[in-house]
Amino acid sequence: MSDAPFRNPGWAGNTGEFDLSEDDVRGATYAGERPAEGRHPSTSASYPFMLVERDPYAPLFEGPHRERYEKIRSRYPTAMAALLPALNLAQELRGHISPETMDEVASLLGLSSAYVRGVATFYTMYNKRPVGRFLIQVCTNISCNICGADEVLAAFLEHTRTELGDTSDDGNFTVVEAECLAACGFPTCVQINERYFEDVSVGDVPDILERLTDELAAD
Repeated sequence: MSDAPFRNPGWAGNTGEFDLSEDDVRGATYAGERPAEGRHPSTSASYPFMLVERDPYAPLFEGPHRERYEKIRSRYPTAMAALLPALNLAQELRGHISPETMDEVASLLGLSSAYVRGVATFYTMYNKRPVGRFLIQVCTNISCNICGADEVLAAFLEHTRTELGDTSDDGNFTVVEAECLAACGFPTCVQINERYFEDVSVGDVPDILERLTDELAAD
């Protein structure tokens, strides 16, 4: 990305006086490998729920994921209160929340299917259909909008050869608009799975996509 003096690199590039890598700033180096069963119950609900690899037919919830679900459930006084982290875990495993998944989560928590569907469809953070390995959310709200968000969104669509909400032919990318990503100090903000990319300009888009593609090849 450009290092022009008027551009704010965002929190992932703001290392201050310390010799820190981006992974250090994002916390990836000290979080380490997250076990599927979770660690302490207090942190078991805080996993990223948009992963690169997932299985739309993964069982809900078995083995270590059942153990993590039980840890999550122990943190909340009611089934309704535990619904959002349970849906997070379902999306982590399957990549999206289908009507069938909603019904399974409802049965597991002892809630009505109508209630779970009402909650799941209210929140845009839950994908109601399959998406690419990388879900690219471009904020187009006011701060980002006046700083070129529409052009950034168009660049992502052009370089991934997709239409808004569609998935690229290789299954890697889905590009959508986001109403607000709460990073108004670093427009334009783009969230890709669990990571924020801040101060994104049109010229940054090819480099970001190349980086993501290289990450897939390295795995």
